[in-house]
Amino acid sequence: MAEPDPKDKLKQLEARIEAVKRAEAGAKAHQEEHYSQANLAWRMVTEMVAGLGIGFGIGYGLDVVFGTMPFLMVLFTLLGLAAGIKVMMRSAAEIQQKQIAQTGKDVEGATRTPGASEGDKDGD
Repeated sequence: MAEPDPKDKLKQLEARIEAVKRAEAGAKAHQEEHYSQANLAWRMVTEMVAGLGIGFGIGYGLDVVFGTMPFLMVLFTLLGLAAGIKVMMRSAAEIQQKQIAQTGKDVEGATRTPGASEGDKDGD
């Protein structure tokens, strides 16, 4: 039986190495995206908890100073909640704008052109 050509063996080996590299690159991109999404989720949770905590702290401190125990604490906790939600929404809009800039598509999948207004999206 004839020996296979060493050049053919080398080409086959290079093709296998390239296939493994492509597979690893795809897995890393997915893994980095997963960690990126987890980081964004933790960022939003942290913003919400910080808003609640700061509001509670200010309200409790003012209640102690003025002697109006539950009133200002509840009021500022609700204001902290509203501030936390506002910051979360701003972060979500920022993330969405980055995603649109990278992919050129919005959440619904419609192609967006830079500088297009909301009415221009559907051709209105």
